Amino acid sequence: MTSERIDDLAPATLVVAAGRPDRAQGAPVNPPLVLSSTFVSRGVPGPGEPLYGRIDAETWHPFEQALGTLEGSAHPALVFGSGMAAIAAALSLVPPGGRLVLPRHSYQVTLGYAQDLHERLGVDVALVDIDDTDAVLAALREPTSMLWVETPTNPMLEVADLPVLVEAAHAAGALVGVDNTFATPLVQRPFAHGADVVVHSVTKYLAGHTDVVLGAALADDDDLHARLHAYRTLHGSIAGPFEVWLALRGLRTLALRVERSQASAAELARRLSAHPAVAEVRHPSLPTDPGHERAARLMDGFGSIIGLRPVGGPDAADAVVAALRLWVPATSLGGVESTLERRRRFATESVTVPEDLLRMSVGIEDVEDLWADLDRALRAL
Repeated sequence: MTSERIDDLAPATLVVAAGRPDRAQGAPVNPPLVLSSTFVSRGVPGPGEPLYGRIDAETWHPFEQALGTLEGSAHPALVFGSGMAAIAAALSLVPPGGRLVLPRHSYQVTLGYAQDLHERLGVDVALVDIDDTDAVLAALREPTSMLWVETPTNPMLEVADLPVLVEAAHAAGALVGVDNTFATPLVQRPFAHGADVVVHSVTKYLAGHTDVVLGAALADDDDLHARLHAYRTLHGSIAGPFEVWLALRGLRTLALRVERSQASAAELARRLSAHPAVAEVRHPSLPTDPGHERAARLMDGFGSIIGLRPVGGPDAADAVVAALRLWVPATSLGGVESTLERRRRFATESVTVPEDLLRMSVGIEDVEDLWADLDRALRAL
């Protein structure tokens, strides 16, 4: 990859410039897609020499370098076969019998995996309201192996005081892992606040086109990076080269997509907050939102996810979903298309998530078209 210094560029430039081939005469502008499961190898392979596709793949490197640069990590990212594979790798740093503190409103599969760690390995799992700093600090008074942070949380959009929590966790001897999927490195860089591990569901905003399933994990520390790499190799939780190549192509437009979707989300949240058919709307851009002050202070934006509770409860929420024509009723998020779903339709969702909560992922469509579709569905109630 290019040897020129680029990490002093703005993040919106890095998404375009990072992970490019060296500028040799006649070289391609984009990195090639290499489809091979194994590589020619005689004798003992040297350091970094390709050997077998489960261990390393040339096509991973440009994306891993680009994401590592965006997050400000000392190491390239490690790409995984899914976001949950990356989360599992990060949570493998919690030893058997250790203690894991994590948000009550974490991604539902993260909560399920934490419960699996408890049942299989005796990991003590403590759930906290991550936006209640005093409650988190109290939880960290007990010996803790890792503090896991989502900020904003999925799906409740709670915003954590990340610098304070990182400092307290480290003082308690705990590692800090941050799922940065919702914010993306354009909005929030957890390593700048001292986080030890950062993970992404690349499926979402980074790839951005709802056509790949991928994850990534990053660590600043040499030992932690090596442990995550060893986990990926031993568990075979790798990504296909073509999917990673697509993710890098999607990453090139991340700044434009995030800028557009964030602006639209803020405008839609503002209008929804005054709509007669809306009981509650959550978006950190709203001055009345509980997370507004922290998001304004700690983040470079407010994200593109809205939490909406219509008047009328779960039946009304389902009716809104059914009535929409432009918004896509689907799980996942972060694509160019706007999607929404009632989260408690999943039995595995946290019981403290309201039954009528709609999680809305705002895409890049014209905001007036998105509003007209929402307004019509809400007024039909």
